[in-house]
Amino acid sequence: MSQLQQVRFKKSKLKPATFGDRVFDVTNIILLIALTIACLYPLLHILFASVSDPVQLVAHKGALIKPLGFTLDGYKLVFKDSSLLIGYRNTIVYVGLGTLVNMVMTIMGAYVLSRRDLYFKNFIMILITITMFFGGGLIPWFLMMKDIGLYNNLWSMILPTALSTWNIIIMRTSFQALPLELEEAATIDGASQANILIRVILPLSKATLAVIFLYYLVGNWNSWFNAMVLLKDRSLFPLQLLMKEILVANDATATTIGSAGGVVIDSAESSTAFRELVKYCAIVVSTLPILMVYPFLQKYFVKGVYVGSIKG
Repeated sequence: MSQLQQVRFKKSKLKPATFGDRVFDVTNIILLIALTIACLYPLLHILFASVSDPVQLVAHKGALIKPLGFTLDGYKLVFKDSSLLIGYRNTIVYVGLGTLVNMVMTIMGAYVLSRRDLYFKNFIMILITITMFFGGGLIPWFLMMKDIGLYNNLWSMILPTALSTWNIIIMRTSFQALPLELEEAATIDGASQANILIRVILPLSKATLAVIFLYYLVGNWNSWFNAMVLLKDRSLFPLQLLMKEILVANDATATTIGSAGGVVIDSAESSTAFRELVKYCAIVVSTLPILMVYPFLQKYFVKGVYVGSIKG
């Protein structure tokens, strides 16, 4: 019997959908559509607002379902602001270098902890897990960072967050789930521990690696608190810290609204309107790159987290 015939035979044995099944399906569809709209609308609202006329935008009340006029003046202001461009550059450096350090440290730590012949493995895991629940507090942490030279420099944004306990546990569990026979075969062939890790373990753990990579990437991209505490030189500020100033502190000096790129601002009301527009444009500029990464790694999400959680 061919595969097509088998499928038709199985379908013929299925019971017809009842009224309750149809109601269940329709209810699920409605709930999923509502959930999709609830997740998608805030993004569309920000996108529409970023290309709207600033005066109309400030005067508008309620939901925004389309752009109010059309202008790219907000984006001109954002890209003419040297501080935001410098913040963008800093963020790319911090994310690139930080994520590289994160992955290297997590892979090496998880591989060592996944070895079955590691002495005191359980005790070491207890010590590592304790760090998830207990800390010394912000002030002792800040004083320690300052004493070891991680204050107001590039490495203050990378080394303090070089390793996540949760991520190393997930990756360790994923490594432990791989068949032991593969490692034994590689050992018989004369492979070293480094070769086993690079040529056997990592190629079989692509799903988990992709998920952990995305966790670190998003975390580094959105990081601003460490920068607020450990950086004082504005030339080192990441984009998210400048966004915090714009969105929370409403700092007028955070943008060069008064003299940007040929955009004429003739009153205090217009200045306020353009400041509101710049907020939305800055959100789009800072969010778009990380949103572009998700479609390429989404297929690894469920598989990666599942593999990393089914075995203790």
